[in-house]
Order: sequence, then C-alpha cells, then structure tokens
Amino acid sequence: MLNTLYKKLAAALFVVLSIIGACLLVLYLYSAEMYQQEVNQKLNTSLADHIITEDLLMQEGKINHAALDEIFHMLMVINPNIEVYLLDVDGNILAYSAPDEKIKLSQVSLTPISSFLAQQTPLPIKGDDPRHLNRQKVFSVATISSNGPLEGYLYVILGSEAFDSVTEMIRGSYILQISLLGLAISLLVALIAGLSLFSLQTRRLTYLSTAMSCYLDQSKIPTINASPIQNRYPLPGKASDEIDALGQKFNVMADKIDAQLEELKANDAKRRELIANVSHDLKTPLTSLQGYLETLSLKENTITAEERKRYLKIVTSHSQRLGQLVTELFELAKLDSVETLLNVEAFSLGELIQDVAQKYHLTANRKNINLNTEFGQDVPLVYGDIGLIQRVLENLIDNAIRYTPGGGTITLALSNNQDNIIVKVIDTGCGIPEEEIPHIFNRFYRSKSNANEKSYNSGLGLAITKRILNLHGSNISANSHINKGTTFSFQLPARSF
Repeated sequence: MLNTLYKKLAAALFVVLSIIGACLLVLYLYSAEMYQQEVNQKLNTSLADHIITEDLLMQEGKINHAALDEIFHMLMVINPNIEVYLLDVDGNILAYSAPDEKIKLSQVSLTPISSFLAQQTPLPIKGDDPRHLNRQKVFSVATISSNGPLEGYLYVILGSEAFDSVTEMIRGSYILQISLLGLAISLLVALIAGLSLFSLQTRRLTYLSTAMSCYLDQSKIPTINASPIQNRYPLPGKASDEIDALGQKFNVMADKIDAQLEELKANDAKRRELIANVSHDLKTPLTSLQGYLETLSLKENTITAEERKRYLKIVTSHSQRLGQLVTELFELAKLDSVETLLNVEAFSLGELIQDVAQKYHLTANRKNINLNTEFGQDVPLVYGDIGLIQRVLENLIDNAIRYTPGGGTITLALSNNQDNIIVKVIDTGCGIPEEEIPHIFNRFYRSKSNANEKSYNSGLGLAITKRILNLHGSNISANSHINKGTTFSFQLPARSF
C-alpha cells in the first residue's frame, strides 16, 4: 500500500492531523465546559446570599421547612437546572430540592466552600455533587446565621444532570456545534493543503527517480502526458533546495559516467588497434627471420659465401628491428605505469644537447645532414629526469634525421621564456601534412605521406616522447610546412637563483 514516498507522507500527515484534531477537540470541549462553568458561577456568585435574605431558613438549629419548601418550589419554576441543599456546619445535608432516590451523598466537603467564601481562588471552583459519588460541579453558597454563631450553609448546585455528558452539551449548544464544524473543516483544509504541497515537492523526486530508472535502462524511456522523460533531471536553473542539488549531482555523475564509458570504448578500440599493430609489427620481422633462417638451413651447402653474408645481414637487421620494437613497447608500458617515478634534479640542458648532438653527428654526416646547436652561454639549469629528457632529444633527432633529405639541416635551439627554457628541434625535411599533425603523437601512427619509406619506424617514438614530457608537466607541439620542414618544441622549468 505505502510503496511511494508521497503515500507515506500522506499517511503520516493524516495521522498527525488526526492526533492534533483529537487533542484540539478535547481541549476545545474542556475549555468550553470550563468557560461555561466559570461564566455560570460568576453570574450566580451571590445567588445563595439573595435567597437567604428573603427568608429565614434556620433558627437556633431548627429548619424552617415552610420557607425552604417555598424557595425550592420557586427555584424549580424559575430555573429547573438549579439544585438547592441545606447543610449544617459540618457539611451534612439537612434538606434538598432533588428527589430522594437521586441523592448519593449525605455530606459535602467544606474545603471548596471555604475557598469560595474566602474569594481567594480563581473561578470556577467545583464542589461535591450530592447526586454523584465522584463528580463535582460549580456552585453558589452562603452562610446561615441569625445574628449569632454559624448555623449552616445554603449550598446551590448551578448545573443539573441536563448537561453532564459531552454529547448532551454539544447537542444543547448551537455555537459549540458551529465551532466544532469549523474545527473539522480547518483540519480537512489543512490535510488537503498538505497533500497538495507534498505532491508538488515529491513530483521532483518522481522526476529524479524516473530519470535514474531511464539512465539504468536506456531502452525504456517512459512518457508523461505525451512528453518523453529524458535520463537527466530537469534542472530549473540554480538549485533551490536539496532535491535540485541532488538532481544536479546526479546529472554531473551521469555525465561523468557517460564520459568514462566513452573513454573506455575509445580505450578498448585503441587496445584492439594496439594489439593489431603490435601483432603486425612483430609478425613481419619474425616471419622474415624464420624465412631467412630456414633458407640458410636448407641451402647450407648450395649458397655462396656472398649470399650467406647477405642473408645474415638481413637476419641481423630484422633481429635489431624486433629488439627495438620490444624495447619501445616495454618502455612505453613502464611510462604508462602508475609506479613510474621521476628522478628530478637540476642539470645543464645545454651540455645535454651537446652530448646528444655529438652522438648523432656521425649518422648525420653519413646522410650529408648538418646538425647544429644554437644557444647562449648563460642558459640556466633546468629541472627534470636527465635520462628521460635525453630519450626525448634522441627520439626527436632520430625522427628528424629519418625525414630530412641529404643537404638538409637539423638545429637544436634553446631560448629563455620567463621561468622556463624552450627547446626546439628544427629540421628542413619533407614536412607533415596539417591534417596529420594532431595524430602524430598517437601510438603506432605512421604518416600516410611516408608510407612507402624504406627506413623502419615503429610509430612509438613520438608517443614515448609525449608521455615523458607529460610526466614532467610539460607538453610538446609540432609546427610543419610541406617540403620546408618541421619544428618540435617543448619547455622545462628553469632553476631560479
């Protein structure tokens, strides 16, 4: 039954209003009764005194029955709700105006009588009702004395049995009935208003729950009033309360999950592509190795020494190619590992560039390429892992030598940029098409314009370079023009003195 928050709130509101209504009803009836008794007692405070002044009810301890009967008859005609009792000094009932069979008490407590006569206790003051053993009612009382000692009391009960029950009191009062009806209508209006407010507030929770359900099952998008409910919480703008804040957080969370799912799909596609590329790049040299080794084994006695030497040179080349690929794969995997730690220290970038350039001078000269360095004498030290930065420079120079034709130039330049040192590797090679520049740092990417190049390129060098620089908090950029050359640049933080 109570399977939704709205139903639970509605049931809770109904119970609370019922309890409040019952408490208000009891309080209202009690207040009405006490107010009626207070007014009745105030209006009739001196009633007993007026009765006594008319006739002498007791004289020397003897009851004046004639005067008492006349008073009883007169009061019953004027106001049948009044009951008159004649008490002695101890509160014993000597005479009364009620039928004998209805009198239950023979004595009335004098404590409330004394309080009434002293006029120090606020009204209403209730005294014993001789008709009941345990019921009290408002009264009026006067002392009886004939110019001497106290002889007794005239005790007047101001409310008879006509309004003893609540039901009878309600039936006998039109104003009370109207008041109770107004109370019931007020509670009903409060219930309807509360249910309406709960409906307005829980409607947004329903939207949020529906959005979450739709997000869990994208294929089931329900409609409300012919409008499709999307898998996001409809924000009105700025979050106005906790519900909107929760919806806003759900939207952010859902967006992040979607982005992560897309990233996982992209990574899965890259993983498949990586496996395919690795398989291809490993299979090619392995197949060649196997083929030439089988040839050497089968034709050991028939091939010439010159052919044997050529075959062994090819086998060695493929073996080196395979070893380089495996080394780069392990290097990239290590750089991608969260356990990669940089050995950051201050070192001279100028000296490192000179050492790397000297290492490649022989290779550059063999291809008739000029390898130059350009930087001043006051280049400050930089912070970084010197071994990894050397790997970056080697990858960039090796890449430049590969794509720079004979007679070209490769320049390693350093320049200051505030707190950083900018490193540039500039070549006059064939250049990179503009549309390929965003992809050249991807793993196993090879330029389509150089697809037929004879030199081996694993497609991992620039990916390793970018990863190393990312670990240093830096990035690498490329600027290229076809048949004019390419410039790779990155920066490292300089040590301040």
